[in-house]
Amino acid sequence: MNELQTILSDSVNGLLAERVTKTLVQKAEEGEFPAALWNEVEANGLTRVLVPEAEGGAGGTWADAAIVLKAAGEHVAPLPLADALLANWFLTTAGIEVPEGVTTLLEGDFTLDGGKLSGVAPRVSFGRNARYGVAIAKGEVALVSLDGAAIEHGINVAREPRDRVMLKGAAATAKKATLPANAMRLYGALIRSCQMAGALGYLSSQSVAYANERTQFGKPIGKFQAIQQQLAVLSTQAAACSVIVDYACAQADKRGHDAAFEIAAAKIRVDDASSIATSIAHQVHGAIGFTYEHGLHFATRRLWSWRAEFGAGREWAEELGRETIAAGADALWPRVTAR
Repeated sequence: MNELQTILSDSVNGLLAERVTKTLVQKAEEGEFPAALWNEVEANGLTRVLVPEAEGGAGGTWADAAIVLKAAGEHVAPLPLADALLANWFLTTAGIEVPEGVTTLLEGDFTLDGGKLSGVAPRVSFGRNARYGVAIAKGEVALVSLDGAAIEHGINVAREPRDRVMLKGAAATAKKATLPANAMRLYGALIRSCQMAGALGYLSSQSVAYANERTQFGKPIGKFQAIQQQLAVLSTQAAACSVIVDYACAQADKRGHDAAFEIAAAKIRVDDASSIATSIAHQVHGAIGFTYEHGLHFATRRLWSWRAEFGAGREWAEELGRETIAAGADALWPRVTAR
């Protein structure tokens, strides 16, 4: 790690490890937004990692952002931290000043007409708690206040707010930006992949710790070969996902929007790993892991929810498949190895 990455890692992991307690997450699932935690996250600049220093940010890269995003997933922070980080990057890319307060992404079909934004975002992360939303319409990034928006409350499997936000002629600050047509979905897949890699790391460490604590027939269950084999599979899945999201972020820094291949591959990989890892983690924990009183489900339910957001792995695999077929057989090997 370089100096900035060390600072980011110490800051985000120290803060979330201390503040994100089981009680806080349970209250968040009951509808209480952890405003004090959000204020600390914002005060530490964690939502502005990708914002230039001259504009009050850290001036970091996607490789730096990966540290924050994985930590958010590992500690199951009940905040739109990842969404705000990406929203602020979109604003910076378009040359729009980043506002203070909870900001989220508006993924949906929007139109801009004379500085007025209209459209519907069906599943907005923490929409009810957000002060601002960021949308992309016809190549323009738009910042809009959500104070007067029509919002229908909804939740995902993890009981995180996923609200329907409807805007009709809302005043917006909008500017053109050099972004691909699918920028919201593409970079949304990247931030969710990083969060999922972090959550998978938690499943691995938590399962190993539990296996060394839980005894059966006079010894820790982690001493039984069958359990060791399962833990090895789980740890391998978590490690592979950590590597592939780091690589996708590195390529986003190097190639810009041409890193779509690596981002798609990362989302496919973490989606596949989530099915394997959550199954093993619950098997290792046995009955206790299925109770609400145990904290394992906070991570597993998020993994089940996040894998469907910004394109499921299956959808990204189909896209890569169609692109590969269209390129022709002779391009297959160079396509796989050139990157």
